[in-house]
Amino acid sequence: MGNKKQKMEKTNVMRLMEQKKAAYTPHYYGDTDAVSGVDVAAALGQDPARVFKTLVTVAGSGEHYVFLVPAERELDLKKAAKAVGEKSIGMIKSKELLPLTGYIHGGCSPIGMKKPFRTVIDASASGFDTILFSAGKIGCQAETSLAELAKAVSFDLADIGE
Repeated sequence: MGNKKQKMEKTNVMRLMEQKKAAYTPHYYGDTDAVSGVDVAAALGQDPARVFKTLVTVAGSGEHYVFLVPAERELDLKKAAKAVGEKSIGMIKSKELLPLTGYIHGGCSPIGMKKPFRTVIDASASGFDTILFSAGKIGCQAETSLAELAKAVSFDLADIGE
């Protein structure tokens, strides 16, 4: 985490991680058309299995949940529902994302949402020393270990990808 001059200012996610003394490395991919997780991984030269996308869902009960899955995979809604003890889960509508979380599509991070939601990360994350996820802004990812991430957000690990 050197103090090299960065093209972008610190995001709220980075400030929160620093407050919690959670070590991370920022990655900037700037002005590209990368929107999908796989495109982001390519822009950063990273393995898409290590780059996680943050997905916000709503259960039949009305509860909201956050899931992180590798960029190259999709969220298995049945496995996700089982992981949080719900009968059914669906993706929230794009227009609901900003008012609910404070983030826009493509810049949604599990850290720093307007309120804490139960978060589940695909178990494949435990196979890596570090994973990358959105730092709360399009064009910026944070890389950290699960142990460091746990300082900033509580989460469970489960097999939720397909």
